[in-house]
Amino acid sequence: MELISQVLVLEPTSQVLGKEPIVPFAILLVVILVIPIMFERLRLPGLVGLVFSGLVLGPSGWNLFQSDSPMINLLSDIGLIYLLFVAGLEIDLEQFRRKTSRAFGFASFTFSVPLVMGTLVGLILGYGWNTSILIGSLFASYTLLAYPIISRLGVINNEAVSVTIGATIFTNIGAVLILAICVAVAHAEVFSFAKLLTLSGWLVIYSVAVVTGFDWAGKEFFKRSGDEEGNKFLFVLLSVFLAAVGAQLIGVEKIVGAFLAGLAVNEAVGEGPVKEKVVFIGSVLFIPIFFVDLGLLIDLPAFVNNLNTLKLTLLIVVGLIVSKLIAALLTKLVYRYKWQEMLTMWSLSLPQVGTTLAATLVGYQSGLLPVEVLHSVIVLMLVTSTLGPLITSRIAVGLNSPPADEDSAPPLVEENASETDNAFTIVVPIYNPQTQQYLIEMAALLARQSHGKIIPLAIATAAAHMDAPQLEASLQRSEWLLNKATKQSRALGVGAEPMLRIDDAFAQGISRAAREQKANLIVMGWGKRTGLRARLFGNVIDGVLWASHCPVAVTRLVESPKKIQRILVPIENLTAPTLQPVQFAQMLAEANQSHITVLNVCDRRTSSSKIAWRRSHLSLLVSKLALANAPEIQIIAHENVAQAILQAARLYDLVILPFIRNRTSPGGLAISDVTTQLARQLTCSIIMLGEPQRTQTTNLIMSTTVSSITSAV
Repeated sequence: MELISQVLVLEPTSQVLGKEPIVPFAILLVVILVIPIMFERLRLPGLVGLVFSGLVLGPSGWNLFQSDSPMINLLSDIGLIYLLFVAGLEIDLEQFRRKTSRAFGFASFTFSVPLVMGTLVGLILGYGWNTSILIGSLFASYTLLAYPIISRLGVINNEAVSVTIGATIFTNIGAVLILAICVAVAHAEVFSFAKLLTLSGWLVIYSVAVVTGFDWAGKEFFKRSGDEEGNKFLFVLLSVFLAAVGAQLIGVEKIVGAFLAGLAVNEAVGEGPVKEKVVFIGSVLFIPIFFVDLGLLIDLPAFVNNLNTLKLTLLIVVGLIVSKLIAALLTKLVYRYKWQEMLTMWSLSLPQVGTTLAATLVGYQSGLLPVEVLHSVIVLMLVTSTLGPLITSRIAVGLNSPPADEDSAPPLVEENASETDNAFTIVVPIYNPQTQQYLIEMAALLARQSHGKIIPLAIATAAAHMDAPQLEASLQRSEWLLNKATKQSRALGVGAEPMLRIDDAFAQGISRAAREQKANLIVMGWGKRTGLRARLFGNVIDGVLWASHCPVAVTRLVESPKKIQRILVPIENLTAPTLQPVQFAQMLAEANQSHITVLNVCDRRTSSSKIAWRRSHLSLLVSKLALANAPEIQIIAHENVAQAILQAARLYDLVILPFIRNRTSPGGLAISDVTTQLARQLTCSIIMLGEPQRTQTTNLIMSTTVSSITSAV
């Protein structure tokens, strides 16, 4: 009986958690999924929720997790490496090349002034030179959390904004290199100037070897890998950890190698599905765990009760804000920017997330930074990640983005499209018999209006043996679908050239067939697979949009396209490439004698003069399209873009949306586009028009919503 009673006694929760690593991991997943969503609904950044979760679950709270847990340490270290890797991967090299000299000028100011300010703060508080310089380097870099805001406002082409984006490459590299030298000097038993020169030399050699070597290897591997996205994904991960190991071998921190690896494979990876998958893995798992681990390190009683810590925090926060303002002011004086541009540059350079937090944690773990500095920098991150985007959303509204000739949108239909060799060609992939009728009707309307033709396309999945029964069944089904589509198109008075293709995958088969047929447009049905598997491995629509050489219209039609009379085209950015949906709408409107409304939603605080400027600017852009019937232009001032479009869409039969993928922040925490919300809530017909990769800077929807950092604004 005594033995039975001992067996029945439940073990304490802490012992269960210690013996079963799967339990704390499950808790971490729940935290990562639920907490950011809760904080966003409270109009707070999701990052705050992750750090707060670590504080509650750690020694200062419920004591469920310990900061020295092997599992959490491993996952946090991977998140730390991932954070710096994504920071290098997300650097916009194109923006840097456009404004190299001025980007270097602003980078010099926004790096050196905060560096000096932070060093002075450290010296005033009694820290040594090495620690003080490292504190100064924490001020020097910045994270472009407000990129989605300036993208939505359409001011990315503004010179001041472009310069601020391009300057990140200098500030991040400088901060990472200073961290490497400071930590190496701290670990040296006997420091000498000769050892510093030796370390610097090895660091330069290592950096050049990683950036040039991995860049060459990445481009060669990607060229030879074809469509093997899995192998490309593994190559990128291998590059990250090889570079991290190489950094440790020469005596510098592993995050230096991770950052350089991201910079090295930046161009090889480009904007494509491989980059999406690499960033996705980090942003949904490893990077959030890193922020939770930061919360575990906070000693709340020591922070609250220590007057010196509060004083240090105040000095660091005020010093960072003031130094970044001075740097932006110096840039204004040198390059003669307007006050509004100067304040925008200041607000964009305020957020301290990616490189700053990573460098702080490394400095703390190496014993170079005391726990008081760690606490202060975490507070700095919380303040600046909220304040920076908030100021940007209010200041950048008034910026003007000068039109550029290279931004002119290519016409969907060429002037000589009626000629046989240049007939407007629409490829219609067919798979679902229930949606096939409306797809063919849509394609027929467009083809008839453009004097073009339809190519119904069926893909039969290849098998190892060409006489396999499953391949034969797939071929028979495809032929039946093609016969049905041919009859439907002929009944609508449009010529059809059915095409049957055997391919390994639907997406590759569609994009390759469209290229072979020199298609001008692909019209597809809506895909339903949007869960975790689709995020990791993509679906057919993702694959076609990434690979296609021509625009892709993804349709969800609730009624026959022939009944569409009122078309709404929301335009988010006032730049010419985003106007292809207007051209598409015009083709459909002329076929149905429909009415088009082009809608732009601006911030509710936008002045009446600015609204008038936006209306005239949008009218000018639309007029350059030389449309037969000019569409109606509407400008709505509203605090919520998605809600404004949803309210306006109630009066329309069809909404045409650009299929846009948001740029992720260098922390890898993605900001979902308003298109995601619209796709879920619109009840009318929807067409999402994805433009080819070459005409986009950041493409498609990235609906990863681990943490909408700027949801508070």
